[in-house]
Amino acid sequence: MYFFNYDEPLFRPPSEAGSLIFQITIGCSQNTCNFCGMYKMKHFRIRTLDEVLAEIRSIPERYRHSVRRVFLADGDALVYPQQGLGAILDALSATFPSLTRVGAYASPNSLSRKSVEELAVLRMKKLRILYFGLESGDAETLRLINKGFGPDEMLEFCRKAMDAGMKLSVTAILGLAGRKRSAEHAAATAQWVTALSPEYFSLLTMFIRHNEDFLDLIEPLSHGEILLETRALLQRLEPQGTILRSNHVSNFLNLAGSYPKDRQRLIESVEAALTQAKRDPRWSAEIPSYQEEYF
Repeated sequence: MYFFNYDEPLFRPPSEAGSLIFQITIGCSQNTCNFCGMYKMKHFRIRTLDEVLAEIRSIPERYRHSVRRVFLADGDALVYPQQGLGAILDALSATFPSLTRVGAYASPNSLSRKSVEELAVLRMKKLRILYFGLESGDAETLRLINKGFGPDEMLEFCRKAMDAGMKLSVTAILGLAGRKRSAEHAAATAQWVTALSPEYFSLLTMFIRHNEDFLDLIEPLSHGEILLETRALLQRLEPQGTILRSNHVSNFLNLAGSYPKDRQRLIESVEAALTQAKRDPRWSAEIPSYQEEYF
């Protein structure tokens, strides 16, 4: 929820559905990923500190005690200059006495600019969770999508955040590599997540949103092939203390569990879905049709 004129569209993680949202940047500082259509309609800019603080002060008194979580938008709020971001977090704590957590998207670009010490300061000021789009642990796939950073670099950046005491929610995308590198994408992503063991790991499924040119570069996976890719990933995935979810609207198989406790159950869920898919060859051979036309 928000109380002011938001520069639409709004994107936020599913877990921030009940959060109060303040838009401290417009768009994404790293808006070159060719598979992603989230912020292609925006020109990136950092809003002034005075603008943001005025909006925080504008929240009516009667709502302030009910605010427990805040999400800082847009796509890469962590890139906000350190001193200004600290001032924003201080204002949030002073304005909302029940505030327990602030969250934000973080790109490799913004994490590369923050030291462990700077991140620790932000964490102390209640920035407790960062949402990080890994997309793939496979270096070739990352080059294909024009991510701008390799898997080893991103692992180093994310370890900085965890060393600072922050929680990380990492996302990867099923079907991103197409048929050509499906096996490599699954294996490398599982290896990367196992090496980091973030608090949360979420799977999305490749879908259409202002990214038709990228989809022309790959052979899209069918429902059945995405299930096979999911199984290959889960069979290699062995993080410690990580919660896995595939509850995005793009997913046609919802998964939920904790590692290592639920590892085998999650694999068995995919096996059951594959068995069901064999009974419906037409569906199994179809390319997922989910797309977002708005914005």
